[in-house]
Amino acid sequence: MIMSLQFYKYHGAGNDFIIIDEMRKKNPESETLGTEMIAALCHRKFGIGADGLMLLRPHPENDFRMIYYNSNGLEGSMCGNGGRCLVAFAKYQGYISQETDFMASDGIHKGIIWKDNGINSDVSISMQNIEYIKEMDEGLFLDTGSPHLVRFVENLEHIDVFLEGKKIRNSAVFAPGGTNVNFVEVKQNKIHIRTFERGVENETLACGTGITAAAISTHYKKLINNRERYYVNAKGGELAVSFTTADNMYRNVMLQGPVVRVFKGEIDLQG
Repeated sequence: MIMSLQFYKYHGAGNDFIIIDEMRKKNPESETLGTEMIAALCHRKFGIGADGLMLLRPHPENDFRMIYYNSNGLEGSMCGNGGRCLVAFAKYQGYISQETDFMASDGIHKGIIWKDNGINSDVSISMQNIEYIKEMDEGLFLDTGSPHLVRFVENLEHIDVFLEGKKIRNSAVFAPGGTNVNFVEVKQNKIHIRTFERGVENETLACGTGITAAAISTHYKKLINNRERYYVNAKGGELAVSFTTADNMYRNVMLQGPVVRVFKGEIDLQG
């Protein structure tokens, strides 16, 4: 049997996602695409192509629920850029206006749409508080909704992110779940980042939770003077991170940056 599936393609600073609207489904949990199908849809040669796939689902207490899958087809932890894209999509579909509260794998997030013309948006979402940063030989380890290792380097453009990132991601130190790996360079008071993403198993153009980790780690190491917003430059663009600090904890963490609605389409799935 062939089933036609409508989807939307979004990206946040080059971090791209397939989005499927399940808000009007009566029992969305009963109809799942499955790991192999999701991986096939995310494949850049044989499918639509994306870093991940998201489902927009109803939630009994919040505006919607975010379900996120990595491109390997497995359900993933919180994705910052994915969350920002899903907020823009929820507005495009008419489910929310300028602000929202939504449920993700790590809890409730607040979303704010600052600018929107239907295609290009400027969206921020709240991230979880950071209560603990672990200093390791490999770098700084923290959880911003997803686990991240931040390693400060020089000559970032010459780093073999795939080779070095894969080695750290699969290190026994981070077993069994592994970690995302961020290589960060601070020069001329600017933060630059390249990220090896767990689940994608490759470098991505931007990673929202990784960018958040990089900004907080830069503050923690006192590599840049204190400021209200930390701008982090990834291959796919620039994002901003803000937070407050008290008692060595990071609170009111916000991630802001561009979101683009690329296209919508239909794909026939073989049942």
